[in-house]
Amino acid sequence: MALEIGTVVEGEVTGITNFGAFVQLPEGKVGLIHISEVSNVYVKDVHDFLKDKQKVTVKVVSIDERGKIGLSLKALMPAPEVPQRRPMERRSVSSAPKVVPIATFEDKLTRFLKDSDDRLLDLKRNTESKRGGRGARRGD
Repeated sequence: MALEIGTVVEGEVTGITNFGAFVQLPEGKVGLIHISEVSNVYVKDVHDFLKDKQKVTVKVVSIDERGKIGLSLKALMPAPEVPQRRPMERRSVSSAPKVVPIATFEDKLTRFLKDSDDRLLDLKRNTESKRGGRGARRGD
């Protein structure tokens, strides 16, 4: 059976690295499941999802000109459910309680950067005060 992109095959995990897992495929071929193709959720360590000698069903997602085979477990998993965002309702200030919009990724990132800058500024201020501030001499 010739491997083609989109083919679903069974194989056995032969090695796990920090960037993915190697899988022994039929006809003696070896493919790689990249860490980004292991699961729909964030994967910090491939060992949390796969073990050596584990039988897996994978989908062939790429075959490059050198014959390297890219595999995916994620492509065979159902897509994660994304909560539907409701549009914000316009209400007068006096008639209804305040509607809090759902924070987007950009909003969260902006808030994180601001908080981080504030903490860094506080840390610098505390460090300077312990060293005597800017240009203050000791013993004068």
